[in-house]
Amino acid sequence: MPMPSGSADKATVLVVDDTPDNLALMSALLKERYKVKVANDGPRALRIAAGERPPDLILLDIMMPGMDGYEVCRRLKAAPATREIPVIFLTARAGTEDEESGFALGAVDYITKPISPPIVLARVETQLRLKASADFLRDQNAFLEQEVACRTREVQAIQDVTILAMASLAETRDNETGKHIRRTQLYVRTLAERLRTHPRFAAYLTPEQIDVLFKSAPLHDIGKVGIPDHILLKPGRLEPDELTLMKTHTTLGRDAIEHAEAQLGMPLDYLACAKEIAYCHQEKWDGTGYPQGLAGDAIPISARLMALADVYDALICRRVYKKAMSHEDAVGIIVAGRGTHFDPDVVDAFLGVVDEFRSIARLYAEAADGAPEAVPPATL
Repeated sequence: MPMPSGSADKATVLVVDDTPDNLALMSALLKERYKVKVANDGPRALRIAAGERPPDLILLDIMMPGMDGYEVCRRLKAAPATREIPVIFLTARAGTEDEESGFALGAVDYITKPISPPIVLARVETQLRLKASADFLRDQNAFLEQEVACRTREVQAIQDVTILAMASLAETRDNETGKHIRRTQLYVRTLAERLRTHPRFAAYLTPEQIDVLFKSAPLHDIGKVGIPDHILLKPGRLEPDELTLMKTHTTLGRDAIEHAEAQLGMPLDYLACAKEIAYCHQEKWDGTGYPQGLAGDAIPISARLMALADVYDALICRRVYKKAMSHEDAVGIIVAGRGTHFDPDVVDAFLGVVDEFRSIARLYAEAADGAPEAVPPATL
């Protein structure tokens, strides 16, 4: 990579030496090709290197009073702002051990005095070209990382919008649920955060998985799009055959998500989790749920968290077939279902965050009369 030829684009070389004659000699040698800065001791050299316009290369003497060249190099390489500046030792110390020490500290070259001007110029030019190449690659990598991060955010945004669009289909079929989707998302995340250090759940509930759970939760009732209105919106108790048809929403939901996966042609973590939730969130801890009658740990963790979140929200909300229940009564029903309907440890986690559930219900309360009850701030 050629070095810039314009004077405004000349590379800057910092010469560090305690002898004025040496500084004058090196300045005269370098000034035709480069901008030259000088420092007659280590502290001044460090200040210039860390300044607003750092040098592109440093020619550094070793034998200086106070702070020697080795210590200057050590400090340059220890500081993030200066560690990438190449250092060439320019010294009268010609021993092999001296040279080894210089390279061990991170120097890129080692020139002994008395100098040969052509050799010094050639080595300086070589290191400046290498630095220019390294800077170019570093800038390109930074640009590519920024582009990847931008594309990743775009993909995540598309995923989020896709999930919410799919979930909204179910919501439009059951228009009294309103902000149920948002509330249950937040309930699930709250439970997951509470359980993430629990021995039974820690391996599963990583920060990444909690994010997947949060994104997947809105699809838990996607299968309701396949339930006829006369059943979905019926104001009274469902007949046995109607109840049987209503229960198919879990399978319909799983099948819809599987179809989406097949169309994409690749597995996606958030859709796999959404499929678990849609299919299994009506299973019960004691095996009396549906559609498979799973029991205990055979029920996916994602579905166990969703089951409690879904039931709590259904209890405190008004529906066409029932009135809203108080927060306290809803908590009582969930506690009564510990070990039968719900995983006991999930219920215990819920009891540790009941105030957060109450706050979520208030914050995302419905504007219409189908809202969760305005729960008073009294504690349990």
